[in-house]
Amino acid sequence: METFYLIYSVILGLVIGSFLNVCIYRIPREESIAYPPSHCTNCGYRLKWFDLIPLFSYLFLGGKCRKCGDKISFIYPFIEMATGILFGILYLKFGLGFEFFKYATLFAVMIVIGMIDYFTTDVYFKTIVFGTIMGVIFVLIEKLYYNNPILTYIFGALLGAGIIWVIFIITKAMGEGDIEICFVAGLFLGFKLTSIMILLSFIIGGFIGMILIALKIKDRKDYIPFGPFIGLATIITVLYGDIILKWYSSLF
Repeated sequence: METFYLIYSVILGLVIGSFLNVCIYRIPREESIAYPPSHCTNCGYRLKWFDLIPLFSYLFLGGKCRKCGDKISFIYPFIEMATGILFGILYLKFGLGFEFFKYATLFAVMIVIGMIDYFTTDVYFKTIVFGTIMGVIFVLIEKLYYNNPILTYIFGALLGAGIIWVIFIITKAMGEGDIEICFVAGLFLGFKLTSIMILLSFIIGGFIGMILIALKIKDRKDYIPFGPFIGLATIITVLYGDIILKWYSSLF
């Protein structure tokens, strides 16, 4: 039964990942994520159901459109595979219960926001609104059904947004969208885990930034989107934040 649920989680992640690709592509273009149905962006060919099987259709078609042969970006199967793997890891850590669906939702939101920020350097308000609404729903469920305190999530949202806001005001080195992303992440994570997420995002961002500069891919004056670092730090925090907190506490 455990194996069945694990497979189910991975397949769910693959399917959700396919939908996330639609969001990542269409939201910056101000297009509906529901209509028109999935189609080739080059020739307009409407994809059949067998063209939409996550990951496998890409492999079967050799990464090309069935009709015009135009190359399909590797980002599509990558997002599907990554989401499937992350959902599988979530199941192994939390089981198939409330926490699984809560953090699966958070992962989906962070993937969409982070990837859009990476490609466009913009954070779209509609993604923040959706993430906030879902965060509030999960906070209310925790209070009503599990009697968990909600202040930690409110403080988490304020901590995440507050730290980035202060940096934004003082240095102007970060965007207002980063404030919004951290607000959403903090609403899901709570106060303690949000502090870990913020620290990790700067460590990851600084490390990758130095690599990009050392390889001369980016210059010191170039803008590097911070949203992907927040998203990655959020995912790491959900999966390993409790371990990091225990390790940190053991030092004192």
